[in-house]
Amino acid sequence: MVAIRTQVVFDATEPHAQAAFWAEALHYEHEDIDAFVRGLVSAGHVPVEATIEVGGRRRWRSLASLRHPDDPVDERGAGVGRRILFQAVPETKTLKNRVHLDLVVGPAERDAEVERLVALGATVTGVHDGDDGRWTLLVDPEGNEFDVS
Repeated sequence: MVAIRTQVVFDATEPHAQAAFWAEALHYEHEDIDAFVRGLVSAGHVPVEATIEVGGRRRWRSLASLRHPDDPVDERGAGVGRRILFQAVPETKTLKNRVHLDLVVGPAERDAEVERLVALGATVTGVHDGDDGRWTLLVDPEGNEFDVS
């Protein structure tokens, strides 16, 4: 039996801004799909309005994707391992996440990591300190909850 490949998908009002935050937060890389997207536009398969230029690289306007730097890429430049996709949606986040990320750095690094994430744009919303462990609760720039432990 083959393991099923997965990716984490975030709804976002500003997918490229969210991708920029999470790329720095997780030390992930933006997928380099510039040549693939430009080729589709040049061939007339995709209107240029469906794309956007970010940092001099052509990307999809309504999607932003990240990949783990150690994982391989396919012929388009998309990651084939650990990926995160941010897709544009018109509505803002209104309810608590039913799923969230835990960034596990260990007790010795937790406070410094929280400071680094706050400097990137995260907001601390609380600290859990109990029999089951200690972690800091944060939200990203669009309000998605995550923990650092």
